[in-house]
Amino acid sequence: MSAHWDDLKTVMHLVRGGSLSNAADALGVSYTTVARRVKRAEDDLGIQLFDRMADGYQATEAGEVVARKAAAMETEELDLLRNLVGAEQVISGPLTITAPQLLCSTHLIPVFKEFTKKYPEVELHIRSDSALLDLNRREADIAIRVSDAPGDSLTGRVLARQESLPFANAEWADRIAENTNVPIPWIIPERVPPRFKKYIPEIPEENVVLRTDDMTTMIEAARAGMGVVMLPTFLGRHWSDLQELDICDAIPFPDVWAVAHRDIWRSARVAAFREILVPYFKKHAHRFVA
Repeated sequence: MSAHWDDLKTVMHLVRGGSLSNAADALGVSYTTVARRVKRAEDDLGIQLFDRMADGYQATEAGEVVARKAAAMETEELDLLRNLVGAEQVISGPLTITAPQLLCSTHLIPVFKEFTKKYPEVELHIRSDSALLDLNRREADIAIRVSDAPGDSLTGRVLARQESLPFANAEWADRIAENTNVPIPWIIPERVPPRFKKYIPEIPEENVVLRTDDMTTMIEAARAGMGVVMLPTFLGRHWSDLQELDICDAIPFPDVWAVAHRDIWRSARVAAFREILVPYFKKHAHRFVA
């Protein structure tokens, strides 16, 4: 009785994800490949791992056992791979970095450019989606995060302290300067995670002109003259047509961190990237505070 590791891992992801499509997304394969691997695992092990129900696959008791054992094997595999990467001294191969999209587009391109110029043998991958990638599972090698608590299981350092200020275009800046009592139309986030609420000023409902869950939309609305927006200073100062407003004190904002799993943090590729990243943030620290 034996089974391929890829098949056991597929069983684990099907139990974990609850559907063929979720397992396929996690593995980066088609759902037909997931179904084929599950069938092969059942044939190799000689036992049914899933009941095929009208609404999908339901793990049997044996399927649950296989998934738990496969998860333990995966943990060992990831630990081995992290240790091997951490022991590497050659600066070559792939390096995956995850960072917020707006931080990438406004400030990190010079860092990426300098790194690829200095280390052409490194294949750089940038993940700038909004998902918080799991560094313990090596979904990325190093993360640049805006956070109060970047993760207890991770090693890292603060790159920049941050503050936020109100910004508006020239029309609104002039109007507010001429009459400090003018009602201010605010552009605010649709949803604010609980940990970020302390960084947002109290704004009366009647003064809110726009709510959106997209930071780029907030910025463009302010640039178009729809109202005032509270932004981290590095973002507001990036656009020359936005002006800082003296209508409230600067508000502390979560720090910018560089973090990685402790085994990956000391790898040659990540260390080389940090040698460029950290001095860059030191040089431009003034952009992040009022």
